[in-house]
Amino acid sequence: MALPHIFVFSLVAALVGWLARGRWREWLLLILSLLALYALQPATPIRYLDFWLPTASVGLTALVWAATRDSRASPAPLPRPAPGAPPAEKPAAGQERFSPTLISAGIIGAVVIVIAFTRYLDRSWVSWLTPSRPPDVLMVILALALWAAVCGALVRFLPGNLRLVSILVWAIIGVFVVLKTDALSLWASMGLRALVGQSVSQASALDWRWLGFSYIAFRLLHALRDRLSKRLPPLSLSEFVTYALFFPALTAGPIDRADRFVKELRQPAPAWVEGALRLAVGIFKKFAVADTLALVALSAQNAAQARSTFWLWILLYAYAGRIYFDFSGYTDIALGLGRLMGFRLPENFDQPYLKPNLTLFWNSWHMTLTQWFRAYFFNPLTRALRSRPLPPWLIILIGQAGTMVLVGLWHGVTWNFAAWGVWHAVGLFVHGRYAEFARPRLAWLEARPGLKRALGALGALLTFHYVALGWVWFALPDPTLSLRVLGRLFGLSF
Repeated sequence: MALPHIFVFSLVAALVGWLARGRWREWLLLILSLLALYALQPATPIRYLDFWLPTASVGLTALVWAATRDSRASPAPLPRPAPGAPPAEKPAAGQERFSPTLISAGIIGAVVIVIAFTRYLDRSWVSWLTPSRPPDVLMVILALALWAAVCGALVRFLPGNLRLVSILVWAIIGVFVVLKTDALSLWASMGLRALVGQSVSQASALDWRWLGFSYIAFRLLHALRDRLSKRLPPLSLSEFVTYALFFPALTAGPIDRADRFVKELRQPAPAWVEGALRLAVGIFKKFAVADTLALVALSAQNAAQARSTFWLWILLYAYAGRIYFDFSGYTDIALGLGRLMGFRLPENFDQPYLKPNLTLFWNSWHMTLTQWFRAYFFNPLTRALRSRPLPPWLIILIGQAGTMVLVGLWHGVTWNFAAWGVWHAVGLFVHGRYAEFARPRLAWLEARPGLKRALGALGALLTFHYVALGWVWFALPDPTLSLRVLGRLFGLSF
């Protein structure tokens, strides 16, 4: 989100928190989230792709809603009146004709079609809504009709089908892998360019800039996994789409849980002063601190220009600061916008660089992401491994290695991100074994709080530098360069 987007979203969020109530609030948030999805989508060189990608996000979200819907989501039948009892009140005009699902589906379709109709307007008026001219409106209407028919068939004939839910889980993971793997993205770009009649020779992996898909995918996977375990609460179509596409958290999280989000959607409690202060802090972090540090942060170009070990360390410290203030700044902006509208989105950062060990660091860095992986990958994997004749330390090592490598690959399917995951998996495993060994032997520190605080400060210093050195894998494009920079940081050349 750029500053103009944040300014507009802030005004809109304040108005929503102040004025919108009841069902109107739910539908207004749905419309705003849909509009933001298209407005924030970056331009793509493939014709019409910057319209079809957010449309695909909407369609995929509706498909997941239809697949996860079960009989609990259907309203209970009205009881028959007892003999002699007065007749029940008639529903309001039109209420018996249009269900909330049909109204929500109509709103979603109307918003997409209205955006498509901007094709015929002067681009200077509507360039804020879509980065390029939308496709033909008839094509959009046909695509929406087809998708509505598919979703309607799922609701009618396959409500809550667990096999379908599993297929959708793997389909979303497959799309995620394609988007995060440069070679696969390049092939997909070439295929799409050939389909729309554009030059295949100009294809690039960067053609696929799908706004917010990483965070949307995690919310949808959460809903699908909770449906498989029968923990997903009944959600209406408008509630589910608003949850998955909630515009403050669209670009950088946090990753909320559906049950927690919907409670606040139904019972909002706006906090304007708190929201405005959190928003101001986030803007300062992102645009004043992070963007300034980005000028001197570690990168392939800056590393090549650094002539001494001292300046290489400065670049590394700048990158560590930049990535923290960038991520946490965007989180503060999302939380601030949420508070203005009555949502208390989950915290994502809790002073991670001040934690005395790596385990506590990961309990306070991008917390909703690590909690997601812990709930849906680490815990099921380690439970499955316990049924095998493996020593406990090996189960923990496999679980931590698999989890951290996946966290790395979530950022991109490259050797460097995988190495970054291995770096943290090794650190977590070593700390866990050390803590298990030292805990009974250092119990006497409880009687010496001063010494305990000093050791805690030393632990925070060591943990910060371990994390900072790990950012070398994260910041640079290939393992060879990363190894060379790590060597230069300690005065080694190879």
